[in-house]
Amino acid sequence: MKQKFNLIRLILVIMFVNVQLMACADNDKIIRFDQLPAAAQQFVNKHFAGKKVALVKMDNEIVYRDYELYFDNGGKIEFDKKGNWTDIECVNGSVPGAVVPVAIANYVKQNYPGVSIIKIDRDRNGYDIKLSNRMEIEFNKRMQVVDIDM
Repeated sequence: MKQKFNLIRLILVIMFVNVQLMACADNDKIIRFDQLPAAAQQFVNKHFAGKKVALVKMDNEIVYRDYELYFDNGGKIEFDKKGNWTDIECVNGSVPGAVVPVAIANYVKQNYPGVSIIKIDRDRNGYDIKLSNRMEIEFNKRMQVVDIDM
């Protein structure tokens, strides 16, 4: 009988924790542009001057915080908690050249002339880019191509 009671109690605790985690999982909060980390604000003002910001969201999870900024033309930038960009998606246009590492820009220019980079993601493993011809290329930290999806 005691084992059955302990099992029921364990199940209830697991259900409670699960409900709490699910409640915390949707912690998106609309914020103002000036509430972004200073580095993110400077990045947008420098590389996307003249673009109209439509929405800024802060995602405050249990172990991390990040930000998403949406432009009125559909473009999007994601930032980490310090304000460093992690993902840039340009719907009408291309990723600003100053943002793209030189080795990646040179590779695209040499191998895909006339094609622009419309999306770039970076993480600790390297970069992923999407080109205007819809090809996707993955680079490692040493800027070597590790995968190409057509």
